Amino acid sequence: MKPEIHPKYTKVTINCANCGSAIETRSTRNNIKVDICSNCHPFYTGKQVLVDTAGRVERFNKRFAKKSAAK
Repeated sequence: MKPEIHPKYTKVTINCANCGSAIETRSTRNNIKVDICSNCHPFYTGKQVLVDTAGRVERFNKRFAKKSAAK
């Protein structure tokens, strides 16, 4: 490896803007701030809610029921 061409790899703290948690890691960047982390993200916490806009699921089920009843 050539000397003096690689970036500095140091310890940094990742700060979450949503829950305020801090995670220690190593990176070439100085400070890392994220909007949402794995501690407060709905997918990872199990609080994910699927939003049905305009009753699309119900409309699909009605159409599918009509087609299967016709057979």
